[in-house]
Amino acid sequence: MSGEFELIRRHFTRTAPAGMLGVGDDCALLAPSADATAVSTDLLVEGRHFFPDVDPRALGHKSLAVNLSDLAAMGAKPTAFVLGLALPRVDDAWLSAFAAGLFALADAYGCPLVGGDTTRSDAGTTLSITIFGSVPAQAALRRSGARPGDDIWVSGTLGDADLALRLLLGERDVPVADRAAVLAATRGALEWPEPRVALGLALRGLASAAIDISDGLLQDLGHVLAASGCGARLCADDVPVSPAVAALPAPWRRRCALGGGDAYELCFTAPAEARAGVAEAAARAGVAATRIGAVDAGPGLRVVDAGGMPVPDLPRAGFDHFPMPVDPAAGSLPETS
Repeated sequence: MSGEFELIRRHFTRTAPAGMLGVGDDCALLAPSADATAVSTDLLVEGRHFFPDVDPRALGHKSLAVNLSDLAAMGAKPTAFVLGLALPRVDDAWLSAFAAGLFALADAYGCPLVGGDTTRSDAGTTLSITIFGSVPAQAALRRSGARPGDDIWVSGTLGDADLALRLLLGERDVPVADRAAVLAATRGALEWPEPRVALGLALRGLASAAIDISDGLLQDLGHVLAASGCGARLCADDVPVSPAVAALPAPWRRRCALGGGDAYELCFTAPAEARAGVAEAAARAGVAATRIGAVDAGPGLRVVDAGGMPVPDLPRAGFDHFPMPVDPAAGSLPETS
């Protein structure tokens, strides 16, 4: 046995949990459930989503974390996942580290690898994970459930991943005195995000809508408002940030916290009478939840400062896999929302 099959046997074959059929057959078999099956797929492409020299252990972690984050946003419990892996070459040391990061997170959330595919790629490394979860259909958190009067919440802190990415890209105008120290403080948020699965489960029956923040708070909250047919008022200065982001000048702090992607925190809405319940759910999940605004009936998203004044120079739309080209006549990027 050699090549692809040896790669799979050596790095990705494990005994499937009882009631499942895992790696080794043409299909995986998952145990039946009375709940709805939640399914999500994410692609990570070298040069687009991760640097070629990224720590493979961190890449293994993040490749599964972004999928677990999608389950968290739906209030779904992880069941299993399949992995697609396109590689320019077989590098056992790289694969061993990647698998270690992948399986450490998989084991932490009881989410086994049950199948997938590998192939050679001449265009760099590409990863694809499809994840399965379970959730009672009526308890699933959806984007379309926000209602006027609901509070808007976010978990954790925002902006660190965006700040780390800017430093790694070598952007010279980032206003920090000690770039190495700030990068050390923020890089973990970019490369080792922690999916908020426990919070998503705890929010069943409390939250009216939810989304994970992958492309930026303003853009992702906009998806919830569009799906729900509502508007909102958000206080930019209430958005929770780390000390590293808080130390930035206000325009930069807002740019990172409001527009920065790769946060993988949850943004969710809940009725005002559920505030105590949300606080208890967040405490059980071991993560902070901060109220940052309110849903209203009027269209659009209004962003104000602590004094209630409109915030100028808001960050433009967040991450876009297929950005529109610059219109030379306009002299700027076209609107995407």
